[in-house]
Amino acid sequence: MQLSPDSAPHDGIRGPVGPVDASVVPRFAGIATFARLPRLDEVGRADVAIVGVPFDSGVSYRPGARFGPAHVREASRLLRPYNPAQDVFPFGAQQVADAGDLAVNPFDIAEAVRQIEAGARELQASATRLLAIGGDHTIALPMLRAVHAQHGPVAVLHFDAHLDTWDTYFGAPVTHGTPFRRASEEGLIDLTASMHVGIRGPLYAKGDLEDDERLGFSIVTSEYLEEHGVAPAIDRVRARIGDAPLYISIDIDVLDPAHAPGTGTPEAGGLTSRELLRMLRALTDRNIVGVDLVEVAPAYDHAQLTAVAASHVAYELISAMAPRP
Repeated sequence: MQLSPDSAPHDGIRGPVGPVDASVVPRFAGIATFARLPRLDEVGRADVAIVGVPFDSGVSYRPGARFGPAHVREASRLLRPYNPAQDVFPFGAQQVADAGDLAVNPFDIAEAVRQIEAGARELQASATRLLAIGGDHTIALPMLRAVHAQHGPVAVLHFDAHLDTWDTYFGAPVTHGTPFRRASEEGLIDLTASMHVGIRGPLYAKGDLEDDERLGFSIVTSEYLEEHGVAPAIDRVRARIGDAPLYISIDIDVLDPAHAPGTGTPEAGGLTSRELLRMLRALTDRNIVGVDLVEVAPAYDHAQLTAVAASHVAYELISAMAPRP
């Protein structure tokens, strides 16, 4: 593997292994790991491990997010080692590696959820933090169970068009619309420090909002962002999450369909990619303990718009988790 400049040896001491050198191997060549990073088995241990979770049996409308991890990895080939917006070398300040995909049952949701949790717990032995690329939002529940086992109840910062705190779909208790209700009921989240961002569109009833508040969430709506701007929204988010261990869950449909058409349940009136990236950059001093990025459905994508946005979202999150001098 060719080392990028930020991962070259210094004074005889080798730092983290970085991406393949794009001046030696063209970006369109080679194995499509995330950002052309090394595999976890090549480095042994990582500060951040990226793991694909190709599961979408919990969707209620468009399927296809099972192909999301590969699609995001392909778009991530263009990412570079230095992030000027955060003034950090995200792959040089910490070891980041691609752990491949979890193999989960596509026919049995309950079994798949158990497999995802078990896979995440196994990876926690080799990685300080996980960034899971889905897959549909069902995967947030087993990922939160694994994080809770390490950190106890965590603040959940949830970027999404939808609440995902509904009770059931067709009698099924675990779907992509229910993970945060189940997580709240199981005591996985900090009820005083959790928040949704980007919520918009029609609901089933006004009681959906009352249920959501009872389950421990505050809301920054898409309308609030339009009326007040990003800076006040960031202030609200930071005040709400405080210093609690933070789990960030991002459904790509938080973005407007103009920025992310390739998703299962698109809603008009969403965030721009610029707004979302700016909000993520405001979290560099928070205690981020885990991340998921979900609902990228390649069959509905155009010119990799959604995958490009998702790869940059992951890049900003990895950058936010990088230690500062």
